[in-house]
Amino acid sequence: MTIYDFKAKTIKGTEKSISDYAGSVLLIVNTASGCGFTPQYEGLQKLYETYHSKGLEILGFPSNQFLEQEPGSDEEIQSFCSLNFGVTFPLFSKTDVRGETANPLFKFLIQQAPFEGFDTAYEMGRKIEDVVRKNYPQNLEGDDIKWNFTKFLVDREGNDISRYESYITPAELNLEIESLL
Repeated sequence: MTIYDFKAKTIKGTEKSISDYAGSVLLIVNTASGCGFTPQYEGLQKLYETYHSKGLEILGFPSNQFLEQEPGSDEEIQSFCSLNFGVTFPLFSKTDVRGETANPLFKFLIQQAPFEGFDTAYEMGRKIEDVVRKNYPQNLEGDDIKWNFTKFLVDREGNDISRYESYITPAELNLEIESLL
């Protein structure tokens, strides 16, 4: 099985095969509109504008699994992202990204790129670890997504998948993305 074997429902309600993005570098992100990391939408959009013409696709997957920070409907999410951050990269229907009900694509991603811990050298790494410990201590175990804005970077062949936790900003991925394009 490869990443290209999966399908997902777009935010507009149509089914889309991930294989439609074969040959592109993918940045797959679980997102939320009411999170402290929500301003990362701006950085994701900037990456998209900078690298889309060179082969980058950013795929956003809203999720309401962390402190209910994405309560809106798909239509409300689309409107929020467009109006507040000018998002033009593809967004998908709100989905679960962890646990038994997780979208199969995310189950695959976490198998390919397991959780390696929070980097406490980052102030935000320490803070998010504290938030998870306080609100969802069970999330500290295993490889599942820990919080909103976890990012998975996938090479053009769909093989090499790297994982970046919430506190890693889109701008910090510039060099890695450039090396894959």
